[in-house]
Amino acid sequence: MAQPQNAPSTNSTTSASTTSTLPPVITARDHGLTPAMRLTAIVGAALLLWAATAAGRIPVPGTPVPITLQTFVVMMMALLLGWRNALASVVLYLTAGACGLPVFSGGMSIAALIGPSCGFLYGFVPAVVVTGLLASRKSRWDAAIAREQSTARRVTLTVVLRFVRNVVACLVGCVGVLYVFGIGLQSFVTGMPVGTVALASMGFIAGDVCKAIVAAAAASGLSLLNREQH
Repeated sequence: MAQPQNAPSTNSTTSASTTSTLPPVITARDHGLTPAMRLTAIVGAALLLWAATAAGRIPVPGTPVPITLQTFVVMMMALLLGWRNALASVVLYLTAGACGLPVFSGGMSIAALIGPSCGFLYGFVPAVVVTGLLASRKSRWDAAIAREQSTARRVTLTVVLRFVRNVVACLVGCVGVLYVFGIGLQSFVTGMPVGTVALASMGFIAGDVCKAIVAAAAASGLSLLNREQH
């Protein structure tokens, strides 16, 4: 007697349903960009890093490191481009400065890479990697939200979860990791105690937290806009 074929597993069906119901994240990979388009995105992001310094800077008393929009640009790069493309943009930006192009704050180039603020520049490298990885990490909450029967509730919860995840990713990567590199190398270059440098750097905290919230909201909003267009 012929054995009946096994029915498709419930887990497979649930997995497929989960994949189709979650709003997509706007990334170069998800959009299926060609190598030429990815290269354009990488170069464009590197140019935005330069533009963020050209837009101006705000000096902070007690520290040679000024406030710029660079951290915000790095956050957006990590959230939207993914860590690999964002890393490529940061490396391209640092390479341009190392080659003598005046792409750093105050029109500096090579001198900035060995000056008091060099730690924050080098710190962009691990910062985008950590931020990008944390932002793309899935949790059990994603699967739970995907099982919601109401489409409106499912979309709302997904966007909220993505916003919270993006905020945490930005705070850990582009604030926590970045500050470790920035404060550590500034202390090494200037010879000042780490505690003194850390205390002087506290003036950046409020601004960077605001940048993280705005970047997370913008990235989450763009993902929702992308879902509605599809």
